[in-house]
Amino acid sequence: MNPRVLVLTLCTFSFGSAAFIFAGLLEVLARDLGVTTGVAGQLQTAYVLTSAVLGPLAAWVLGRIDRKWVVLLGLGSGLGLHLACSIAPDFQTLLVLRGLAGLAGAMSAPAASVAAASLVPPERRGSALALVSGGLTLAFVIGIPMGSVVGSFFGWRATFLVAAALSAMALVAVVFFLPRVPAPAKRMGGKLDVHGIWPLYLTSFLTFAANMTLNLYIAPIVRVGAGVVGAGVGIFQAMIGVGSIIGLSLGGRAADRAAGKRWILQGFAIQAAAMTVHFAATHHALPAGLPSQVLVAFAIVLAATALFSMTPVIQARLIEMTHGAPVALALNGSVIATGQALGSAVGGYANDSFGVPAIPGAALAMSLTAGMILVFVFPRKKAATAGS
Repeated sequence: MNPRVLVLTLCTFSFGSAAFIFAGLLEVLARDLGVTTGVAGQLQTAYVLTSAVLGPLAAWVLGRIDRKWVVLLGLGSGLGLHLACSIAPDFQTLLVLRGLAGLAGAMSAPAASVAAASLVPPERRGSALALVSGGLTLAFVIGIPMGSVVGSFFGWRATFLVAAALSAMALVAVVFFLPRVPAPAKRMGGKLDVHGIWPLYLTSFLTFAANMTLNLYIAPIVRVGAGVVGAGVGIFQAMIGVGSIIGLSLGGRAADRAAGKRWILQGFAIQAAAMTVHFAATHHALPAGLPSQVLVAFAIVLAATALFSMTPVIQARLIEMTHGAPVALALNGSVIATGQALGSAVGGYANDSFGVPAIPGAALAMSLTAGMILVFVFPRKKAATAGS
């Protein structure tokens, strides 16, 4: 594997950490800013909706620019916005800043994927994408728990300073170690075969909608299910990283061998099982203490394994069918972001209306619904390559 792909992994580590950096302090942040936990969760909705709406436009505007410079633009913008978030005077200002930060991520995340695919031979593309997606693994193992630990000692505002520091680190690495990666030729960004690729977009949307219904609200889930609060939440967030390591390892190999419908349906079945375990944990299926903590940790690992095992398969198929067209990757980022927005909204509504145990119940319903939809719409065989 080209070692420069690791630089792009550092970028996704930065993006992934920033996206969820405050999740472990969500309830504390909500109390400090005078809003409910569900309303505070809409900071993530603003982040991902802005990414969804403006990401494709940014990809079109920046489509002819070297991928390295696009990544640098996103990292630099994110750095400034994370610093601004740390001093936001009220919830409304923070909501706006989070929305702008979502645009920064939307500019550079698709560019990082295209750059990774360009730096390796076609037969290694799936593994390269899995490695870049592995930045999210590092985010959940190191970055996001680090934010939770720092925030538990210095307040939720310090979590955004952690996000800014990670952006700065990635920016320096890109400046010095990533080569120029020319944008795809014009023909690669042309008309897309929407009929052939829309099931991939739908799969991305449903996958992240079901997962993020619960994932953003990990702090209340861990509090109710495992009886853990404060810095201890970071340990459970790191379990997401453990699951993503397993999932990306499996998903990268599956993408290299062109896995398809059966793999995706299997992933949704595993995700539904994980949400069932979470539901049982929040209803105190096991005694308090270590048994309940192990149960919650197992559910977190299982859900992350499912999510990250599907992502490389979808991305590799999409890049193959569209020749890595920037707009195609940005659109996939948009549907992922829209799915995250739906998930965070549903999870917030479930929490505020029915209590914490309703969150995994809603996530389970969404996972089962998604699986049933994809039984009928996901293609069994690889569709023909999109035209230019």
